[in-house]
Amino acid sequence: MVVILSTNPDLEINFQQVEEKWQKRWSESRIFEADPDESRPKFYVTVAYPYPNMPQHIGHARTYTLADVYARYKRMRGYNTLLPMAFHYTGTPILAQSKRIQSSDRELIEQFKSVGVSEDVIKTFDSPLKIARYFHNDLKLGMIEMGYSIDWRREFTTIDPAYSKFIEWQFYKLKSRGYITKGVHPIGWCPSCRNPVGQHDTKGDAEPEVEEFVAIKFIMDGSYLPAATLRPETIFGVTNIWVNPKSDYVEVEAGGERLILSKPAAKKFSEQSSGVKIIRELKGSTLVGKYAVNPLTGDRIPVLPADFVDPESATGVVMSVPAHAPYDLLAIMDLQKHPERLKEYGLDAGVVSSLKPVPVVRSPALPDIPTVDLIQKLGVRDQLDPKAEEATKELYQREFHTGEMRAETGRYAGMPVSKAKEEIKNDLIRSSKAFKFYEIINGPIYCRCGAKVTVNLMSDQWFINYGDPNWKSLVKEHLDKMSILPEELREEFENVVDWLKEKACARRAGLGTPLPWDKDWIIESLSDSTIYMAFYTIAKTLNEARVDPSLLTPEVFDYIFLGLGDPSSLKIPRHLLERMRSEFLYFYPLDSRHSGRDLVPNHLTFFIFNHVAIFPPSLWPRQIVVNGSVLMEGKKMSKSLGNIIPLRRAIRMYGADTLRVSILSASELLQDADFSDSLARAT
Repeated sequence: MVVILSTNPDLEINFQQVEEKWQKRWSESRIFEADPDESRPKFYVTVAYPYPNMPQHIGHARTYTLADVYARYKRMRGYNTLLPMAFHYTGTPILAQSKRIQSSDRELIEQFKSVGVSEDVIKTFDSPLKIARYFHNDLKLGMIEMGYSIDWRREFTTIDPAYSKFIEWQFYKLKSRGYITKGVHPIGWCPSCRNPVGQHDTKGDAEPEVEEFVAIKFIMDGSYLPAATLRPETIFGVTNIWVNPKSDYVEVEAGGERLILSKPAAKKFSEQSSGVKIIRELKGSTLVGKYAVNPLTGDRIPVLPADFVDPESATGVVMSVPAHAPYDLLAIMDLQKHPERLKEYGLDAGVVSSLKPVPVVRSPALPDIPTVDLIQKLGVRDQLDPKAEEATKELYQREFHTGEMRAETGRYAGMPVSKAKEEIKNDLIRSSKAFKFYEIINGPIYCRCGAKVTVNLMSDQWFINYGDPNWKSLVKEHLDKMSILPEELREEFENVVDWLKEKACARRAGLGTPLPWDKDWIIESLSDSTIYMAFYTIAKTLNEARVDPSLLTPEVFDYIFLGLGDPSSLKIPRHLLERMRSEFLYFYPLDSRHSGRDLVPNHLTFFIFNHVAIFPPSLWPRQIVVNGSVLMEGKKMSKSLGNIIPLRRAIRMYGADTLRVSILSASELLQDADFSDSLARAT
């Protein structure tokens, strides 16, 4: 990039040459290499290591540049500052790309070409490692060209044998402390790959959010209509059942019972239950006008048509509680306004006109029938109005936190809604009047192989039990002491800690470290990336001394990281062990961890959990820094908009310094930064 300085129009400066000059000087003088120095205070900064499956773009540069600027600032203040980097090969994304290239997938080939990968290079992508190594090199060059002050002596990949030994040690520790469990658990699942999937396995990096519904079995002509609900406590107020008359339904047999649910739901049900057999297919319209029986109250209620019922959502059968569900009241009102719809199904208008809301929850500052008040307040027009969803969420939150069950609910009367919800759910399931049905509530989500992600009840699956109450308590205690920047995110971290449960930690395929006690499983990418900051402190010695990875037994890491055991009994030379131990103790605890906001619900919180589980309190992390993303000309960067600029291309277009200043000055830390060509050229 050539720029003419405005103060002297005759002078031209090629900033790319200037940048290259200083990058060379920095490399030759090794000024970013940090070794223990007891005469100086240390400061240890890390940023999430990247996946080498695509070039980095301007959006990635924001997180890395923020960490680099912070590290440089600390160096200028006299701190002995360490900023290392590695590369995360673990998981299935690179594996999926390789398979797509082998099958001549034009979409992926064109995607690679659009980010500057030549056709000749793409032809070499016939194995996952070739893809990973190509982009590993590309990412590293981009970081060097951006001027990041990284100590490259500590570089590694997550499939290096030494790192795998470190991860084995981590998992042995988690298992010995009771945090690794095995059992049945609902997980995001690719029916094509036959593998659990997480954020890093999906297109668009979307984390499948699995929600537990209660499918209540309303009795109808010898079969059951399983109405899926998140509010089982409202079963006392059900006035009717909704189905979508335009959708296809299926009658299935499972466990000696017959159930009628939407066709997509039947497929999902078969992933969550064994021995599901399809009996017949039928149209939703054939169900309209029939009657079902409430299994708890014995009330006989009609089955009515509703357009808002999504056959792709849960079971495709909905119980109607118009006193507490805005959609239900709106749908009844719509039918009352348009009785001609009822005639289509041979229904008498009196069936709908006789339906009256039945309140079952009492809440302070809410009327007996809160849906009427809320619909009027928000000006919701009908069941297809987007504001209906807003009304639903608002009412659910208020009743869940402040509501209690009314006298009409029998033995549940006076119970807080939060307690009654669990009590009624458990009572219904125990009496075989309901079952659990799991759904991905932020779908549709697609695996990188292209298949739609579903929910599977995995048996013999290995988990990290982030739901352990004692573990959560320790994490919360430490979170209170940590610096969270910006501070407004502290509550978000606290909420994540509260709702985290078991997390599948291994899968059957992919790159990574085999589970040490069950080699058929590979430790997945969000589970082998939580304490690697400790590995950086010893990676330099392992690299320079060429330590044989087979000598890295769990006892070696016990001594280096925990000070346990007798070093003279180990096969690694004593001076190397002492060097690694002293270097770890010098740089730890980690002073500042940097990442994007999308990793708060997973990686960043797992990072705290795993440090708390394995290390003593004096070595727990001190700070997390979270930043927003980068927009391009006011729009989210996406392939469909064609507005993704690979980082190295952007460096050639604008120069590294211009990019750094533009990205950092465009917004506050948590806000999305809006990058534009005009901003870069004006910088």
